[in-house]
Amino acid sequence: MSSLISYYPGNTMFHRLDPRVKIIFMLVFCTAVLLINDIAIAAVCFGVVVALWFSARLPVKLFWSFMKVLLPIAAFLFVIQAIFYPGVTPLIKPLIPIGKGIGQVTLEGILFSVLLALRLMAMIIMLPLISFTTPVQNFALGMVKIGLPYTLAYTMTTALNLVPLLQTETQVIVDAQKLRAMQTFEKGKLGEKLRAYPALVTPLVIGSMRRAQLMAVAMDSRAFGATKKRTYKEDITMDAVDWIFLAATIIFTIGIVYLSVKL
Repeated sequence: MSSLISYYPGNTMFHRLDPRVKIIFMLVFCTAVLLINDIAIAAVCFGVVVALWFSARLPVKLFWSFMKVLLPIAAFLFVIQAIFYPGVTPLIKPLIPIGKGIGQVTLEGILFSVLLALRLMAMIIMLPLISFTTPVQNFALGMVKIGLPYTLAYTMTTALNLVPLLQTETQVIVDAQKLRAMQTFEKGKLGEKLRAYPALVTPLVIGSMRRAQLMAVAMDSRAFGATKKRTYKEDITMDAVDWIFLAATIIFTIGIVYLSVKL
């Protein structure tokens, strides 16, 4: 699965949106999804995210790579909620006949598990949709314009920038272990892989600590944080499309929450 902070250039409407609008859209939409208690409305929200994904012309393979990861998680949640959710309409008798029975599958449990899976998929797909269409530097600038302190925004975006570096370094360490005839990560069992993880984690942590020290020296040499007011090489401004999309987001969110409460 691709790194979550990879940027895929494009000239679509979603690419051109102001980073502040995308951040507000992500926060408001995810909050609304958590408040939804109706399966049909949750399915609509998931459909909106999928439609935005394809309207941004992001690779279809990436979408399916995320779905391949999410579907097993959704299936696990489906089984757990279907068995242990306290419903009143039994569909399958208790799986463990102890006392009144344990593990009874109910209709309410199945419906709640479907709702939970749709919520999860909608929110998880939302995150790469934002990051894949927004350069990291614009994302940081958007957070600063919203009111987040620059030092905090820089810390967050720096952490995101380190993700692909850590992925590359992890692969280098694994390849180095393979050259030393270590095939645990490929052919080993689960227990063998767990015992072999110190050989992977230790050099990764040491390398990360060295990189952090070098970054701290570079930041001090450039007087990072010496002044609260900063200037920027590029600035961002909101145009009519941004305001329309923001208004549509608020109206849509209020609408789905209202319908969810009424239904």
